[in-house]
Amino acid sequence: MSTNRPQDLTSEAIDIDAFQGLPAPRRQWAAATLLTAISLAVMDAMIANVALPTIATELNASSASAVWVINAYNLTLVVLLLPFSAMAERIGFRRMFGFGLILFTLASLGCALAYSLNTLIGARIFQGVGASCLMSLVGGLTRNIYPLDKLGRGLSWNALTVGVMSVLGPTVGSAILAVGTWPWIFAVNVPIGIVAMFGLRYLPDVPCGVASFDGISALLSMVTLGAFVSGVGYLGESLPYAFSLLSISACAGLLLYRRVRHHPAPLVPIDLLRIRPVAYAVGAATFTLTAQMSAFVALPFYFQEVLHRSYLEVGMLMGAWPLGSVLVAPIAGRFSDRYSPALLGGGGALGMVAGLSWVAALPQGSSNLLIMIGMLVAGLSFGFFQAANGRAILSNSPRIRSGAAGGLQAVTRVFGQSLGGALVAIAFSVAGADGPMTGVAMAVICAALAIVVNLVRFIKARSVG
Repeated sequence: MSTNRPQDLTSEAIDIDAFQGLPAPRRQWAAATLLTAISLAVMDAMIANVALPTIATELNASSASAVWVINAYNLTLVVLLLPFSAMAERIGFRRMFGFGLILFTLASLGCALAYSLNTLIGARIFQGVGASCLMSLVGGLTRNIYPLDKLGRGLSWNALTVGVMSVLGPTVGSAILAVGTWPWIFAVNVPIGIVAMFGLRYLPDVPCGVASFDGISALLSMVTLGAFVSGVGYLGESLPYAFSLLSISACAGLLLYRRVRHHPAPLVPIDLLRIRPVAYAVGAATFTLTAQMSAFVALPFYFQEVLHRSYLEVGMLMGAWPLGSVLVAPIAGRFSDRYSPALLGGGGALGMVAGLSWVAALPQGSSNLLIMIGMLVAGLSFGFFQAANGRAILSNSPRIRSGAAGGLQAVTRVFGQSLGGALVAIAFSVAGADGPMTGVAMAVICAALAIVVNLVRFIKARSVG
């Protein structure tokens, strides 16, 4: 009985430290394939936002209905992250990744050929399924592509790609709409997806788990995440509806926990949370991502309503954050392979507190350059945190559970960002005209809590060492 206990996986984590990743040049080709898939999923999420007004007009739909082009994709992606990461551990990473890439490419073609809003939303759901297949495997594939001493650099390349695509997405979308029609927003994915398929054979051969797939747990996880994300989205609009959804999420989550708590390889990776470095990394990530999303939601309102900046200026000021993350990504990756995640994560959270506090303390007449300095500092700091913390989760998880570790990363990101958006919605409802400033203050508080988690992590690591 003891051989099946989840905590025994920590000894397995030591045995697999000799794993040296893929040999060159296969490693480079596999990394390029993974980064191409990340680019597709991230840019598609960003690029569709730009086209919403045009889509609503040309398909004779209301703006409220057209928003489901975005919501259907995002919600589908979120609820399938854990089931797909668990399924990949059982059927193979390469097979799951290939299925996701093919489905995403075909669904993109379906979006381009859609003749009504309903058919477009349907195609977007399939696109979300494909994207979830891909994004649920990002962490696990990264763990198996790179050796441990280069894992941080691999994660930094992922972060760099996400940052660049987040910045380029709206620009590329606007450029396409300037010379063509909205279906080309989705059609552009097709040739990129086909090219990426040629790289599937370079992906690593990850050993499959022997545990059977738990369909009931998968369904409960979908209800838990779907109701939670939907519920927090309604906190600023309808409290009864929001609390109803959150109650459903809590009940489903409790049932899910009771079902998986004794499983040797559970769909919800609570076994990994029993590994102390992983638990600290997840806690720190939750607070940091909550701070990031709180800032991203509150700051545009703060810049417009408090500092009286134009839309163009707001876009420029907000762009300084992802720019900082992009600039620091290669350095952060190398540092995370050498230094303590507690030090780098704590320093990153401290830099976020400093940058956000700087922006909040500036008077109305301050120049845009001074504001951008604060945003750049926050972005640079967030980039340092991402690389170090992501490496802590993946490197301390057994290789046989690398799919679950990647799923845990993805779900932590969704949970933190959803919570951040909810906190700002509550701030706007409660604080009224002071809502933007209150939202920024919440971001600072969450980043400060991340400092506390990293401080405890550092002290515990020193005491064990």
